[in-house]
Amino acid sequence: MLDLAIIGGGPAGLSAGLYATRGGLKNVVMFEKGMPGGQITSSSEIENYPGVAQVMDGMSFMEPWNEQCMRFGLKHEMIAVEQISKNADNTFTIKLEGGKSEQAKAVIVCTGSAPKKAGFKGENEFFGKGVSTCATCDGFFYKGKEVAVLGGGDTALEEALYLANICSKVYLIHRRAEFRAAPSTTEKVKQNAKIELITEASIDEVYGDQKGVCGVKVKLKDGSIRDLNVPGIFTFVGLDVRNEILKQDNGSFLCDMCEGGQVKVNLKMQTNIAGLFAAGDLRQDAPKQVICAAGDGAIAALSALAYIESLH
Repeated sequence: MLDLAIIGGGPAGLSAGLYATRGGLKNVVMFEKGMPGGQITSSSEIENYPGVAQVMDGMSFMEPWNEQCMRFGLKHEMIAVEQISKNADNTFTIKLEGGKSEQAKAVIVCTGSAPKKAGFKGENEFFGKGVSTCATCDGFFYKGKEVAVLGGGDTALEEALYLANICSKVYLIHRRAEFRAAPSTTEKVKQNAKIELITEASIDEVYGDQKGVCGVKVKLKDGSIRDLNVPGIFTFVGLDVRNEILKQDNGSFLCDMCEGGQVKVNLKMQTNIAGLFAAGDLRQDAPKQVICAAGDGAIAALSALAYIESLH
């Protein structure tokens, strides 16, 4: 039986693994089907992590985390978790893909979040064929071309700035008059000659052919439609938490949840189920910043250590 199962390999999961193993737990496994690093690996630049003065992309930033966090014995299983359930003896069953399962004394869930769909016509049809949620992944395909970006938060504006270095022009579309991004980022965008702001507007439709996106129809404040002849659009309209593995066979959740699908936790990252912890974007009121996710993971691991000690 595992002492601790950590579900998810982003900053929260890696930090949890580091603190749990360095704290003395011997049998700790982090379940992450892909390479560890989390959603931040697709970010074009990180400049606000204390102690890391050099501005770097998300992939480079997360690279040393793996080596450091595995140093004290954390194991990484590249397999998908399908469900977590609690047993009569207060242990947990981790149901894995392919019909496998593991037992654990305690579980930390750090499954994070995924980009939200914007909901415009053509979004699903052309996803991966001109509609993208990752500028660092797909920006290169539009070198020297015009593209559109949808959103008004930090991610949208940061990625618009990144794309402006690659593309000939970036149309930044936002439904409000003001942006929600940090003032310094907003100012950079406004000063960039290659970025055109289209505010108080929404996307009416993305259209194209069998090769991919050909254009974007934007509905302006006065109700008129502006047709942008662009082969690509990047959408950054928020995040949905990944809480599916907490769903039980009867449709209920294993622990108490918020209305938006986030896990209810206290300051120790404890859920209402003894031995079950949640950290990072998945938990209620998460600021969705790397430093906060890492802190959550450390807190959850320390709480898990105390819980496992109390079992003896």
